[in-house]
Amino acid sequence: MRLEGWHIVIIVVLALVLFAAPKLPSMARSIGQSMRIFKSEVREMKKDGSSSEPASGEPPVEGKVVGHPEQNGKNGGDTDLPPSNRV
Repeated sequence: MRLEGWHIVIIVVLALVLFAAPKLPSMARSIGQSMRIFKSEVREMKKDGSSSEPASGEPPVEGKVVGHPEQNGKNGGDTDLPPSNRV
């Protein structure tokens, strides 16, 4: 007699019912809780990824150096250049 796929499935289900019956409710509960957490995280990621601008509606701030003490004396107050790291 040759075992086919559905024979193996039936044997596995019977083994689970016979040997793991007391643990089945807690396993099902933990799987359900994991699925709820996973779905909420996916929903949160979709919500975060859908808006490219900040939540306040203001445009993003440019990375410009303003009023750096080292640059005020060297280039006449023009702050578009980054500060030098050399001493």
